Amino acid sequence: MSSPANNEIRQEIERFMAKVIKRNPGESEFHQAVREVAHSVIPFTFDHPVYRKEKILERLTEPDRIIIFRVSWEDDEGNVRADRAWRVQFNNSIGPYKGGLRFHPTVNQSILKFLGFEQVFKNSLTTLPMGGGKGGANFDPKGKSDREVMRFCQSMMTELYRHIGARTDVPAGDIGVGAREIGYLFGQYKRLRNEFDGILTGKGLAFGGSLIRTEATGYGTVYFMENMLKHRGDGLKGKKCTVSGSGNVAIYTIEKLLDLGATAITASDSGGTIHDPNGIDREKLAWIKELKEVRRGRISEYAEHFGCEYLPGKRPWVVPCDLAFPSATQNELDGEDARTLVDNGCIGVAEGANMPSDADAVSVFQEAKIMYGPGKAANAGGVAVSGLEQSQNSSRIAWTRDEVDGKLNKIMDDIHEQCVIYGGADDGYVDYVNGSNIGGFVKVANAMVGYGIV
Repeated sequence: MSSPANNEIRQEIERFMAKVIKRNPGESEFHQAVREVAHSVIPFTFDHPVYRKEKILERLTEPDRIIIFRVSWEDDEGNVRADRAWRVQFNNSIGPYKGGLRFHPTVNQSILKFLGFEQVFKNSLTTLPMGGGKGGANFDPKGKSDREVMRFCQSMMTELYRHIGARTDVPAGDIGVGAREIGYLFGQYKRLRNEFDGILTGKGLAFGGSLIRTEATGYGTVYFMENMLKHRGDGLKGKKCTVSGSGNVAIYTIEKLLDLGATAITASDSGGTIHDPNGIDREKLAWIKELKEVRRGRISEYAEHFGCEYLPGKRPWVVPCDLAFPSATQNELDGEDARTLVDNGCIGVAEGANMPSDADAVSVFQEAKIMYGPGKAANAGGVAVSGLEQSQNSSRIAWTRDEVDGKLNKIMDDIHEQCVIYGGADDGYVDYVNGSNIGGFVKVANAMVGYGIV
């Protein structure tokens, strides 16, 4: 039977969420992200009443500002197009706003608020001085020529440049925004401001980018899984792994798994999943890179080329594995998928994507007490190296590949340690959801208390 204290906490969570939903109607992704954090942080604030007195969580769930603007551009046929863009500047208590830009037709305010909110905690966990933000547009770069993408990016930056800066807000890439898009955006910023400053990360190496940035999210996710395994006296060597997606995060997750002695046996896209029981080796991975980054083909072509199983319309979670790495997009893994993974003997999940497991899936993982690394901890490697890129830009230096990779590995180790401090239990089980939420919350909350009511 629930204690009165537990009942009071539950009622407080529901009261809090009712206010969030009323204030942000129709924003289901944002509600989901806030509810997950509230379940961890509100019980913590009962033991630390200063945060309740100062209404820190209520203030944290309201962005500092949201900038919405039209982006007008002309396609190759001379047709005038108009898209909508956003920049959500969520919280800058511990540093300039930091978070990616996403170009995809599904982009909306709810998704960007969920991503910006998550970014606050993720950036805090890295221990680097970065606040949280996110942005993007409902523009679809797929099927567009380089010139069309350039014209869109130049038009977008013509408005966005007023709101960003090295000490204000430093965007990066995300889905649909790679090196090409960052280059066009940075070129237009430089043209408008007549200054060369580190206002974007994910830049090309020729103009201030950092080594390992492209690989960082995937590499960091694997490093985090390695830390979870080490904590329970295990390791990656010999583990069979399912990976979803076939984009940047998935590719470099597979690459680092190979480096550390594990085997990835799946990859996927919106059409379905390939299952290669022999494992995706370096030659096959290079083929996937060429397929997705150059030819922009479908993952089904891998099955035809290498003679393995293709599962049309299926996600990788039906394939038995030791470890799972959801690396595609939000809510790609539901409760049924999670039960299938657990029943098939999966012992750990590390999220390369942002919020790829829905609430039911998270509950299944926690009830089964398997290792579950949520995205705000496990995939923080991308923004960590973005922060390292900012440091290199500020100092006008460039670190070697090994130096950046070593710093990334250390940051992921530090994030894991914070999760253990705030999420460890007497029975030895680590609740990485609580650990990452509370660990990310404390630093930001203490800064907000220190500033007073602003």
